[in-house]
Amino acid sequence: MKIFRDLQGVNIINPVATIGIFDGVHLAHHAIIEKLNNTAREISGESVIVTLWPHPRIVLHSEGEPIKLLNTLEEKIMLLESAGIDNLIILPFSKDFALTGFDDFVREILFEKLNIRHLVVGYNHQFGKNREGNFEKLKQLSVQLGFVIEQLGPVILGDERVSSSSVRKLLSAGMVQRANELLGYKFFLTGRVVKGKELGTKIGFSTANIQVSDRNKIIPANGVYAVIVKTEGESFMGVMNIGYRPTVEARPVDIVLEVHLINFTGDLYNKDILITFVRRLRGEQKFNSLDELIRQISKDKEEAIDTLKNLKK
Repeated sequence: MKIFRDLQGVNIINPVATIGIFDGVHLAHHAIIEKLNNTAREISGESVIVTLWPHPRIVLHSEGEPIKLLNTLEEKIMLLESAGIDNLIILPFSKDFALTGFDDFVREILFEKLNIRHLVVGYNHQFGKNREGNFEKLKQLSVQLGFVIEQLGPVILGDERVSSSSVRKLLSAGMVQRANELLGYKFFLTGRVVKGKELGTKIGFSTANIQVSDRNKIIPANGVYAVIVKTEGESFMGVMNIGYRPTVEARPVDIVLEVHLINFTGDLYNKDILITFVRRLRGEQKFNSLDELIRQISKDKEEAIDTLKNLKK
């Protein structure tokens, strides 16, 4: 996959393009990607995704409650590359860029600079200033400029429409298994192991404290999760705790992400780590004593092992 950070030097043969944020690169996104790739092959062209970074809501609503993203930019690039896209164009988004009308964007960027042959958009797609660029207006422009436009319908899984917002809601409720179904892969986060208070070591369950690589990355609901941990090319079963550690902390502190790697020996400090979420084992709890907490952690560990062993079969 070729990656462009601006429009300089972009020379794509018979571009079959789409526009979107593609946060999550979920099943509905994959339907668009499949259509792009198939159409590109039919006309001896190349598939193209035009995306924006940072996410527009981070730039335009910086003083309000920030949106929590399913992917960092690096994670999104990795997922799009694995999906087989030929070209990814990442346009820097700013408040000035937000003033660009959809018609100017299509004419000046998609048509004049990229010379698109075919444009594919998803269900309920809108973009441009005030989100005025809907399918009907795009269709009118396509007739004027002479390119083909196609709109795909929604992707429904069970009784739920697949979307980035629906996945975010599921993760915020701790429903990682259902979120994984809508994503089409298991949700993951990346970060670095940092120094903690070493409370886990003192009670017999050493943990690695994680500093997430992007502060806008969504974190699943507080609780305990069965996870797969990858670091330096190796994979380990793990138990992850997300929360405020109410049993051992005297007062509320910042949320802590800590993971216990099963059958791991060694030093993880300052190492990069990738954590894949398989199942939520339970919500966050406050126990009456450390002994009660230790017994529960032992149960969590055994349940995680059973879950992850079954996953590998």
